Amino acid sequence: MRFLRHLYVQVLIGVIMGGLIGCLWPEFGAQLKPVGDAFVALVKMLIGPIIFTTVVVGMAGMGDLKKAGRIGWKAFIYFEVVTTLALLIGLAVANTFTPGAGFHATPASLDAKSVAAYTDAAHSLGVVDTLLHIIPRTFVSAFVEGDTLQLLLISVLFGMALARLGEKGRPMLNLLTEASHVFFGVVNIVTKFAPLAAAGAMAFTIGKYGLGTLHQLGKLMLCVYLTSFLFIFVVLGTIAHFAGFSLWKILKLIREELAIVLGTSSSESALPGLMEKMERAGCDRTSVGIIVPAGYSFNLDGTCIYLTMAALFIAQATDTPMSLGQQLGLIGVLLLTSKGAAGVTGSGFITLAATLATTGHVPVAGIALILGVDRFMSEARAITNFIGNAVATLVIARWNQDFDRSKGSVVLK
Repeated sequence: MRFLRHLYVQVLIGVIMGGLIGCLWPEFGAQLKPVGDAFVALVKMLIGPIIFTTVVVGMAGMGDLKKAGRIGWKAFIYFEVVTTLALLIGLAVANTFTPGAGFHATPASLDAKSVAAYTDAAHSLGVVDTLLHIIPRTFVSAFVEGDTLQLLLISVLFGMALARLGEKGRPMLNLLTEASHVFFGVVNIVTKFAPLAAAGAMAFTIGKYGLGTLHQLGKLMLCVYLTSFLFIFVVLGTIAHFAGFSLWKILKLIREELAIVLGTSSSESALPGLMEKMERAGCDRTSVGIIVPAGYSFNLDGTCIYLTMAALFIAQATDTPMSLGQQLGLIGVLLLTSKGAAGVTGSGFITLAATLATTGHVPVAGIALILGVDRFMSEARAITNFIGNAVATLVIARWNQDFDRSKGSVVLK
């Protein structure tokens, strides 16, 4: 029974046990939500210090600050190209399978009140508001709120300042280096509770929403999962191949983190583990510190697939015709709005509401149609986002010549 010692096996067992609890005892399963939430909260508590220490130590020890700029620009180009592909693939699958056809939902039948919170929040997704949101109100508030972009901003500024101090900043650099090891040690301790958290999260999902809700919108779910599968193994697999990596070996490397993401439906719960694995695989610490946090805000491949398919599903379900030009316009808007709600609770619905409101063609209240099954699609979004960021980190690090092939050949074997 040696295989039971592996964390990913334990988490998968937790997922199965949680699903059984949710099916057999739904009321009890629904009460287990705090178990999963507590684990995610524990990991999020550590994300701020880990990003800060990783970025600062990497930049201060690098010396050449222009290198950080090159990493940033290359990451931005990569993110835009790949997320555009995700949006277009979602568009193609939604038009091919038309998951919303046959619903014939009318504006009067839609529950606008159930989505009021998301439509209200969508009004603050303007370009200026988004840019200002990157700047934290105070140095400490970035850590308190856990916003990855805010954390990345203050980490880069602190790292630049520490790099300019040279030898005078050596004591601070040594302190942060040791602190980084301590925080990753805490992550290793917290991760041991992942199987229990996965069981609680899955029991809540099944117990609260029930498998019965899947019948009506099963076609939409099937399309989202199919598209995510195609994107991972075709698009990301091809990108990894041309960059000199094997997607299968990458998945094998991050299998523990993937199990955690599957169990908790949150890619953030595995962010520290991803950073550690990418460094171990040969990526430079500075590259990891910049690419991974930025990717969690700008490289949301799974979210982009979901947003496209959800928007077209609502259009089809409400019998709202959309020409090819209108659909491409929707893609253009999503390229902007999909970045605007990064780090915001309920960001998927907020972004979707902002997009539909901007296009002014599809009824925003149609979001109410997918509220019941959104939780069941969150696993596909989270896993696709996570794998996308793992591939992005390796590809961009190699592109920027920040990849140690000798370490990579050992870890990615």
